[in-house]
This record gives sequence, structure tokens and C-alpha cells, in this order.
Amino acid sequence: MQTTDSSQQGTGPLAGLKVLELGQLIAGPFAAKTLADFGAEVVKIEPPGAGDPLRKWRLLKDGTSVWWQVQSRNKRSLALDLKDAAAQDIVRRLAAEADVLIENFRPGAMEGWGLGPEALLQINPRLIVLRISGYGQTGPYRDRPGFGVVAEAMSGLRHLTGEPGHVPVRVGVSIGDTLAALHGVIGILLALQHRHASVSVEAPQGRGQVIDVALYEAVFNCMESLLPEYSAFGAVRGPAGSALPGIAPSNAYACNDGGYALIAGNGDSIFKRLMAVIGRADLAADPALADNAGRVARVAEIDQAIGTWAAQRTVDEVLAALDQAAVPAGRIYTVADIAADPHYRARGMLEQVTLADGSTLAVPGIVPKLSLTPGGHRRNAPALGQDTDAVLRELGLTPEQVKALKDRGIVAGGES
Repeated sequence: MQTTDSSQQGTGPLAGLKVLELGQLIAGPFAAKTLADFGAEVVKIEPPGAGDPLRKWRLLKDGTSVWWQVQSRNKRSLALDLKDAAAQDIVRRLAAEADVLIENFRPGAMEGWGLGPEALLQINPRLIVLRISGYGQTGPYRDRPGFGVVAEAMSGLRHLTGEPGHVPVRVGVSIGDTLAALHGVIGILLALQHRHASVSVEAPQGRGQVIDVALYEAVFNCMESLLPEYSAFGAVRGPAGSALPGIAPSNAYACNDGGYALIAGNGDSIFKRLMAVIGRADLAADPALADNAGRVARVAEIDQAIGTWAAQRTVDEVLAALDQAAVPAGRIYTVADIAADPHYRARGMLEQVTLADGSTLAVPGIVPKLSLTPGGHRRNAPALGQDTDAVLRELGLTPEQVKALKDRGIVAGGES
């Protein structure tokens, strides 16, 4: 997996880290993308022919999803049929040189190909294997198919979204997959630290391990006080629309231009400043509203007071008044608002990439931002099998061997 093109050499804190990505769609590839943004050398394995299904998801430009340019930047593509024994042998050879392997197939798929962690760790004891699945590698649900939306429902998140009395709604993005990917990245970084710390005479290169991330657990890990509130009080939290249950005031308030202002006046001193702005000194001075518990008990009264004030003003007027009083508030952005926002631009979050046809495409910038070793966009997302020849050549295969594999349909693609 050694990168030979100097223009593609990784820079950043993960420069030199070799990652083999066998995942598809969202969770596994998002984890690998995050590592690639910070310098890791990622080889993405895709099935010949169609490739990763994400290539055809949502809006397409010249036949390829524009989402692909976000999810697969800084990666190399090797088109390889994992069902074939010769392809499985190539994966073993790549894994022998890799630091990290990422997969998000259903439990048992890798073992069925002879590529389970036990087998790969025999070849490379320092390998770190990230496994992302719907329900994890163990337990009674392990063999069920599990997409992110199902995980979001099982975690309790879907029950909380939407308006009371209405059907629970989706968050709007694949949050379950993304949270699982980020937990996976955390796991990889922890395992790398352990591998570094476990270097010894017996293990001069340190020890690898397996990271088991379940989609539903990644979401459940972000559910705040949901479980302890039920354990202590039998309380089953339900949907609250735009409000923040148990914390007041924090809500979205309609303005006279048809927009909404999000106002978070739930700090004790912030609440007093907010009441002063809206002309309700009586509420600011009320000792019963001096802390959050008192405000929660009278949240309907407080929301009505704020709502009456906001309804007489535009969103801009509301935000200007609250900004001057140092009360946290904001508008509900559409993507058009994001694309025009000077703060997004100043923070480098609206990155422009040039596509193969010469057109430009706006994509999200790199997160998080490191002061000494920032991440970066080194190369665009690859065409299917774009790096097949180069990766196989680096493994030591001759042109004749590569051609034979192509003739049998085991690999596809060409020179990068």
C-alpha cells in the first residue's frame, strides 16, 4: 500500500498510516474519509462494475453523485471482487502491510471470505480492525440487517423527534451512520495509542485489536439523560418539537416575516438580559424564575412572552437586539444561507474543488481544525478502480498478472 506518487503523499498527523477500507455507503467510508483528511493513506476496495452504491445516491453530476466527492476525497480506489479467492488473497496481502482495516458488512461476511479479524491478525498482529454493523458482532440481534434509520429508532432518538402527537420524524441526515463512524475513528485512535504503548520485546511493533461499533449504540451513547431519568423517576421522555425539554427558555419563535428565531435564554443571567430586551422586567425580577427549575415550571408563560415580542419583528430585528444584549440566538439556516455565510467562508468550511471537467464544486471543509497539523484536501474522490494498477503494482504483481486478473473480472480499472 505504499503510495509512490509524491503529489498524493499524506500530510498531517496521520501521515504514513495505511488504511484499507472495505466498507460501502456511509458509516465505514465516513470513518476512512476522516482519517484520510488528516493524512492517512486510504485504499478503498469497491466491487468491479457498479462500485460503491454511494456513487449513484441522490443528485448526480455526469453520472456520479456529488456526495461522492465528499465521502471519498483523499482516497484511492481498487476495484476488486471480494467473492473470488484470488481477490481475497490480495486483501490478505494488503492487510499484511496495513495499520487499519475498516469494514461495515453484516457480521459474518468477512469470515465467510476467510478475511475475519482472527485470520488477518495472524498475518499482521499489529493490525487494527474497525467493524461497524447495525447491532454489533455479538448479541441476539447481530445477524439482523441494520441501517442507520433503524438504529436511530432503536436508540430512542426517533421517539424524540417531531411534534408531540405526530408521527416521529427522521433527523434529516444519516446521523446514525455518521455517529457510528465518529465513534469508530475514536476507537481507532485509542487502539493506535494502545499499540504504541504495548511495544515490547515480545511485540516489537505493538499489538493490534478489534473495534466493535454498533450503529444503535453510537446513537444511544449520545442520548444524554434519557436512561437515568427513566431509572430514577420512571420518566419516559417524549417529543418536544423545537423546545429543549427541562431547560427554559429555549425554543424557536415565529417572526413577522415568516421566519423563526432560535432563542436560548436558559442561563440565569442570560434570562434576565433576555427579559430586559423584550420589556418584561417583571419576569426578570421574579425570584421564582431565578433558576432553571422555576422557569421550567412556568415555561408556557415565558414562551408566550417571548413569542409575543418576536412576532412583532423580523428575524433580523430579533437577532440584532439579542446579539447586542449577548443573548444566544440564531436563524434556521437553509443550505443557501450556509453557502452565503461569511463565517462559514472565513473558517474554511466552504471548500471549492475542481472536477475532471473543469467545473468547480463546493464541499464541506475539514473538521476538526488542528493548529500544527491541519488536515487537507489532497486529491478528489477517485473514479472506480482508478488506482487498481498502481496498488497492485506496489504489492509486487507484474503487468501480466494484473492483466490476467482483469481478464477474469476479478479486478477492474487502470492507472491513476
